[in-house]
Amino acid sequence: MARRAPRYAEAERNDRALLEAAKKVLAVDGAHTSVATIAARAGVGIASLYRRYRTKEELFQHLCALSLGQWIQAVEEGLAHDDPWEGLVHYITAAIEFSGGALGPLAGTIPVTDEMAEKFTRSEELTRSLIARAHEAGVLRPDATAVDVSLLIEQLGKSSLVEQFEVQGRTDLVDEASNARRRIIAIAVDGLRAGHGPLPGRPPGPDLLAERW
Repeated sequence: MARRAPRYAEAERNDRALLEAAKKVLAVDGAHTSVATIAARAGVGIASLYRRYRTKEELFQHLCALSLGQWIQAVEEGLAHDDPWEGLVHYITAAIEFSGGALGPLAGTIPVTDEMAEKFTRSEELTRSLIARAHEAGVLRPDATAVDVSLLIEQLGKSSLVEQFEVQGRTDLVDEASNARRRIIAIAVDGLRAGHGPLPGRPPGPDLLAERW
């Protein structure tokens, strides 16, 4: 077992690198991006990649499960906060920062595995609990739903100015772009506070995000 541990650690590092690379590449190329492009961005050899994952589909399914795991961790951390508002803000900010909705372009292009379905259900349950707690505390506007919050996270988590400058090699502007992003997140999150006027239209259906898969 001791001899296998380093290999597991390397596999985990590669998984993290692949997930981050996939998020960035999918934001630009969509679901038709190549495994070679993702592997190159992650610094992972394509041969070793195909030794672990037989197909592009299998790789994407695994990355989706990993991403859902990040969602679950973020909402669990939010629920661990004593303050309902701070817990909600932590969840939203964390999910935006790890680009929670970045794998959205894969929706409808790959079969949903049992692991993906189980983690999605768990994430949805926890998110509803977090939203309900904020509603009960009177800190979240009453017409904001869990789907509204998830859509907000997905939209703000897409290719950011920070990533655009990184691609351009403009490291001199990354800090300024990061500061601007934090301000935009704060502005958006403040719109969820109780006390604002009613939101337009009707609340999105609870299955809106799941249906695309």
